[in-house]
Amino acid sequence: MNAPRHLFRIQCIGCVTRFLGTPVQRVTLTGGAHLQTPGSQHRNGQFLRSFHCSAVCSTNRPNQTEFEKAVEPPTQHKDKTLITHDDLFERAARDSKTKADFNRVVDVFNKADIRRRGHVEFIYAALKKMPEFGVERDIAIYNKLLDVFPKEVFVPQNFIQRMFNHYPRQQECGVQLLEQMENYGITPNVETKVLLAQIFGEKSHPMRKYQRIMYWFPRFKHTNPFPVPHLLPSDPVELARFSLTRIADDPDAKVTIYQYPSTDITETGQEVTRPHILGIQSPDQRSLLAKHNPCRPVYVEGPFPLWLRKTCVHYFLLKADPIPPEEKVEEDFDPELIGPEQSLFYPQRVELDLERDIGDDESFSVDDVEEGLVYAMCMAGQGDQATLSQWISGLQETCPILGQIPTVFRLESGPRELQASSDAQQTPEQEVEIDQIIEDEPQRSQRVNQ
Repeated sequence: MNAPRHLFRIQCIGCVTRFLGTPVQRVTLTGGAHLQTPGSQHRNGQFLRSFHCSAVCSTNRPNQTEFEKAVEPPTQHKDKTLITHDDLFERAARDSKTKADFNRVVDVFNKADIRRRGHVEFIYAALKKMPEFGVERDIAIYNKLLDVFPKEVFVPQNFIQRMFNHYPRQQECGVQLLEQMENYGITPNVETKVLLAQIFGEKSHPMRKYQRIMYWFPRFKHTNPFPVPHLLPSDPVELARFSLTRIADDPDAKVTIYQYPSTDITETGQEVTRPHILGIQSPDQRSLLAKHNPCRPVYVEGPFPLWLRKTCVHYFLLKADPIPPEEKVEEDFDPELIGPEQSLFYPQRVELDLERDIGDDESFSVDDVEEGLVYAMCMAGQGDQATLSQWISGLQETCPILGQIPTVFRLESGPRELQASSDAQQTPEQEVEIDQIIEDEPQRSQRVNQ
């Protein structure tokens, strides 16, 4: 019975010897056991048997690839420095960030430790790095991260464990993974369900989250009548065309390309870049512009932002001030007229005095706010006045009255691509428009002050 105890004491003494660096000549243990360092002899001329370590400790590790050495877990480094799991992905992405590199980091982590120690922190780090590697919409990657969890360890065995949220950190990590799939619109598949059942069981929070996703996603997948594609056009002209058709509420609106992007070289060898100019106008807007009073100016305003997922584009408006009350013309309403614009069940005008609550403010109503008419919209590569003047010149071909209406540019500071100024020379017509702008601006400022 004392033999294992003596062996354990001998091993402890050997560890102390290697730590202190001093040889142990002779140690007398309880029961008559002796220890002597290798190379030294016993007084009676006998030699001690040497104890061999385990084969796992004595053998060297197999040859590793350069990639596995780069993403080797921090517990295997000799310097014992604190290295987070984010550093593993940074080391793997020194040259490029691809799906193959992300998969190899996950494989190296799975092979490093059979018990998968630190798997929760690793999964959180992987979820944060997925957009950088471009795999945030890949269902196979999410299933691969679920496979990192140890199997049949976090499954509750009785109703008490289910009641007290068995292994809460692991379940919260699984729910966070499913929430990221939900945010990117990824529908789980059968493999996801099988992995969740093996890891957390049928009665767990991640499994309930999976059931809710599978209940609502098929119902709301195609409810948006104007969906935005995940991959937007890379061509600026096609992106501007898609954006303008999305803003316009009239299906009869027509998109016109006034200028394609190009680069010209002058006689002096200087490169002149011409931005793209696209505009959209509906037949109703064209008819309203033809009825506009030439004595009243029109305004070019912008840029206004439009977000398409993670891409931001800017557009400009050609609009007018609200019509003064003295110039409004009310159309006569014929109650006996029954046509496609009226209905017996849904009349256009209802004469009802709706009672308001005591706390309601009757001095202001959103319906009473009037805005000016919008005659056209455009998108351009540059937001300077010279580029937008070309858009106004193109509109004059379909609306000649626009040449008689003064145009005022009320532009704001936009992004860098809209602040680049063009060195093109101004035509006499543009100089006249600029003089009109200078004359109209003081009047507008006085009207605003009043």
